[in-house]
Amino acid sequence: MNQTRYFSPLRRLLAAAGLGALALAPVASQAEYPDKPITLIVSAAPGGTTDIAARLIAQPLARALNQTVVVENKPGASGSIAAQALTRAAPDGYTLLLQYSGYQVITPLITPNLPWDPIKDFSPVANVLSAPQVVVVRPSLPVKTLKELVAYAKAHPGELNYASSGNGSLQQVATELLNQMAGTKITHIPYKGTGPALNDLLGGAVDMTITTPPPLLGQIAAGKLRALAVTGKTRLPSLPDVPTAAEAGYPDLVVSSWFAMYAPANTPKAVVDKLSGEIEKIMRTEEFRKKAAEQGAEAEYMGPEALGKYTREELVRWKTVVDNANIKAN
Repeated sequence: MNQTRYFSPLRRLLAAAGLGALALAPVASQAEYPDKPITLIVSAAPGGTTDIAARLIAQPLARALNQTVVVENKPGASGSIAAQALTRAAPDGYTLLLQYSGYQVITPLITPNLPWDPIKDFSPVANVLSAPQVVVVRPSLPVKTLKELVAYAKAHPGELNYASSGNGSLQQVATELLNQMAGTKITHIPYKGTGPALNDLLGGAVDMTITTPPPLLGQIAAGKLRALAVTGKTRLPSLPDVPTAAEAGYPDLVVSSWFAMYAPANTPKAVVDKLSGEIEKIMRTEEFRKKAAEQGAEAEYMGPEALGKYTREELVRWKTVVDNANIKAN
């Protein structure tokens, strides 16, 4: 377990408690949320985009709330370890979850008898980051565009393969969506994490992957990977010469990972609204937006209602892809 503490400035000294103050204590306690440290559970190991999103928001949130925020990494079981930890927590706003969209909306679709429900067990707070995927290939593969990749795959059926961080990952689902759109049969090679998958791609053992920008940008800049397309609606400032999938001829290949904060179900609305409001203010600052862009991501805020609606829509959208590709859990 990896923990990091972010300490807020010293809190105001409380006035001496009198009889009248004691009588008003319950009201004051609600108004002063939070009055103790907050734990922010992260569903991934340190270093990935989920962890980056958590740490980007934890520091300014601690300052805004004038309270300690503890980042606690609980990776494993495709997000289920972290999700179950949240469902066991008291719904009081002192335990939160920074969740990766692949775990929130893909894991429930491919895992039978999952002990948590992505809608019923969570109170949406806010979306923190969104990041498109980037289609990358090994430089020795004789393709320079997405259309050339599709043509090569069709000319060499069953020969090309792609790496992912595991069965049910958004990397797999995004590439299977491309297979379905283009009529190709690029073979899936699952790994236990993005790191091992990229290592084999860099070593030439696999041909391609589709994943988020943070672990790719340095390798693309060094010429160790070739970027063919970005699956967002617009080009990335960090990859200005790489076309969108729509520009490359595949307008429906729009795949974005999102990294959102949730509280346990039945957390008081006032607490959720306070958290969401402070996060919105942070995300609108130039400093936060710049840090997000440096990671190849976007500070795309969604409040509780919008995030809840979007979560439900994503579950419906990806069910079709998962069913058509017969994707199963490990």
